[in-house]
Amino acid sequence: MKSFLSLIAASTYLIASFMVPVAQADDSYTEALNNFHQAKETQKFFDTAYGYALFPTVGKGGIGIGAAYGKGRVFQAGQYMGDSSLTQLSIGFQLGGQAYSEIIFFKDAKSYNEFTSGSFEFDAQASAVAINMGANAKAGTTGNSAGAGQAGGNQSATAAYINGMAVFTVAKGGLMFEAALAGQSFSFEPRGN
Repeated sequence: MKSFLSLIAASTYLIASFMVPVAQADDSYTEALNNFHQAKETQKFFDTAYGYALFPTVGKGGIGIGAAYGKGRVFQAGQYMGDSSLTQLSIGFQLGGQAYSEIIFFKDAKSYNEFTSGSFEFDAQASAVAINMGANAKAGTTGNSAGAGQAGGNQSATAAYINGMAVFTVAKGGLMFEAALAGQSFSFEPRGN
């Protein structure tokens, strides 16, 4: 089973490498971080979170079987603590691909330690707030989260920590209404190893 998962992870990386243009790593982190800082929905999290994991580009695609992959960095109190990789496998009707940025805020040391334990996976109830960054950098949210509700017939979402974590995504080159997190698995390697 472990070799099957390794094969899936390698396939995911291959799919992502074809879908996502190569950019300089530091520039992509800076750009993604700036986008999340501009969004009013994430500002309070930057002010109060124990730490966060930032994935500047997650490539997602599939034909019947879908996969996603991204590399990220984990920060605690503003300090770069280590690297993380995101993998996801899904089965069902799907065709095409997309790229997005993802940030995961940790409410406290407990949630940070759980994520950085070396092997973490979101459960089926996990969801993200998708931030829509318009052409003039106005941010709004759509999607599902713990605080989702109806406003004038339009679904809007408010962010809240769920099990000590709050997750946001920003689509790259398009609009993403919802980010399914179920099955997202993360590895962590401390900086300097």
